[in-house]
Amino acid sequence: MNSRVRKPIQILPFALAAMAVLLSACGSDPLAAPAQQVKAAGENQASVSYTLKTAMVDGKLFFVGQGGEIDGMTNPPLPATPGQTVQITLVNGDGAEHDLTVPGAGAASEPVMRTGSETTVTFKVHQEGSFAYYSSISGDREAGMQGWLVVGRGGGSAVQVSATAGDQSQGGSEKAGSTGSTASASASSQSSEPATAPSIVREPTDLPGPIGDRPAQNLHIDIEAVELLGQLADGTTFTYWTFDGQVPGPFLRVRVGDTVELTLSSPAESSMVHSIDLHAVTGPGGGAAVTQVQPGESKSFTFKALNPGLFVYHCATPMVAHHIANGMYGLILVEPEGGLPPVDREFYVMQGEIYTTGKFGEKGQQDTSIDKLLNQTPEYYVFNGAVGALTDQHPLMAKTGETVRLFVGVGGPNFISSFHVIGEIFDRVFDQASLTAQPLTDVQTTLVPPGGATMVEFGLEVPGRYLLVDHALSRAERGLAGFLEVEGEPNPEVFFSEAPADGSH
Repeated sequence: MNSRVRKPIQILPFALAAMAVLLSACGSDPLAAPAQQVKAAGENQASVSYTLKTAMVDGKLFFVGQGGEIDGMTNPPLPATPGQTVQITLVNGDGAEHDLTVPGAGAASEPVMRTGSETTVTFKVHQEGSFAYYSSISGDREAGMQGWLVVGRGGGSAVQVSATAGDQSQGGSEKAGSTGSTASASASSQSSEPATAPSIVREPTDLPGPIGDRPAQNLHIDIEAVELLGQLADGTTFTYWTFDGQVPGPFLRVRVGDTVELTLSSPAESSMVHSIDLHAVTGPGGGAAVTQVQPGESKSFTFKALNPGLFVYHCATPMVAHHIANGMYGLILVEPEGGLPPVDREFYVMQGEIYTTGKFGEKGQQDTSIDKLLNQTPEYYVFNGAVGALTDQHPLMAKTGETVRLFVGVGGPNFISSFHVIGEIFDRVFDQASLTAQPLTDVQTTLVPPGGATMVEFGLEVPGRYLLVDHALSRAERGLAGFLEVEGEPNPEVFFSEAPADGSH
């Protein structure tokens, strides 16, 4: 990161932390008087002022105090006394979008979106109380960006305020210690009208060909973190965060022993910091520790592919689950020496969950619900990023007599997949994507953990439509299904019926 916390992080006083917990458990709503806009800045000279700088520390997001008694403290307590005017300046230290909200004081800042940018909120407090301040940007509070404004002794009585926040003010109150979350700002403008956007689905055939029997090489890989509005379902759009603009990210294919230089970049118009953690990498954070890229920035690192296998990669910027759920995951295949045995067709399939503010099937633009994400209650389960990705848009196509290989991964972030192809039996399953162990044979369903993968192979004897599912079959009702369309002549020795297929499979 470009910004650094200048002093060691201090530990908050135990008594203050205990008081905050107590207030969280039993405090009453700190009712706020209607916010009043200050006509001129000079009319209310701040009698106490603080500066907070946003930062990422040990993989979490924080406000870090700047100067005075709070210098170097993360999420420091901000003392004030009744009757004082409080001024808080927020400085962006990490390049991602953040703001500062004090609901109990009816105060909310404008967002700061670039390193070094700053904003100020000013408000007057009249009575004692302890009130949360935090960033209301989706995921920030859950990632660690919350502290306390302590007025007087921090008692649980109501606080009356007059607030200014640039050109905006926000009334409201909040129970001390509340951990409720907010969706991103665009959620308030969501419409139930059908919406359309470009497809973000990566075709299952979009993967490089086999490496074969070649010596180790030096390779360079460029990946871009792209934020965009994409089609989630019929009439429903979603704000995706992606690698290279599609879900899943690009299929990366290397050989054991290859030395890979990987560069991650982020467009200047991005709003978030992003990174990449490759499970195939031996090194800090799988690369995430050195690729926290701010908007408009690029970072590189080099790794040697030591272990053959099929590995997940994903964004590892706090809140990590939020970045993954928004689409930032993919697979990297490290082929063993000599390569993989030849097959007729290879396909790239990844399962994920999407946690939308609206209910499943609700039309219009949807954003991430952090509450649903933390409670692990997704509205959608999807293959390759969207409902219908592998049915309506890009079904898998093959012919009888061919052998197919499926590279299957689970981005998650939370749920195990019981991967199954209805009407087929896996001839070989490379369990946990281990390519050096003997494969399992004649398998009906195989488990794939979040952040894990498998490789399955099977021959095609009978034409027809075969369904790709997670055998936790309720998830098919929330979007999780794919088609494998097999063309060819009937094979009555293997399967015969007088009745035609009804089209459901």
